[in-house]
Amino acid sequence: MSKRETYEAKTESLLLPIAEANGVEIYDVEYVKEGSDYYLRAYIDKPEGVNIIDCENVSRALSDALDKEDFIPEAYILEVSSPGLGRTLKKDKHLQKSIGEEVEIKLFKPIDKCKEFAGVLDCFDADSLTILEGDVPRTFARNDIALIRLALDF
Repeated sequence: MSKRETYEAKTESLLLPIAEANGVEIYDVEYVKEGSDYYLRAYIDKPEGVNIIDCENVSRALSDALDKEDFIPEAYILEVSSPGLGRTLKKDKHLQKSIGEEVEIKLFKPIDKCKEFAGVLDCFDADSLTILEGDVPRTFARNDIALIRLALDF
């Protein structure tokens, strides 16, 4: 397990009782370096959507728990937020909740000279993901997908 994966897993285990106590669910946790700064991001959600008070309460409790455990030696910036409308679908649980929803897919390499596709998420398994472009199914190898997220429809 990489340092990043270890930090994310430990943070998620600290966050679980905090999320439950605040009536939210953990959408994702990520530890990333952007420029010269490290960020520890916790994304939380609930059916009616999270608000600033939810984020503040979870952030304060998580910050205290992280200070107590002190397992990340580098300085980092803690952020707690909603995953947003155009949320990235990284995990199987995200994909499962999004079946039947409009998604956007970006590939690492083009297929038929195109790297971006959109359609309704139809199904997925460990190796592939299928969207419907109208009534036409299009299947992608999961290893070829750089990013999949919910489509924003305004």
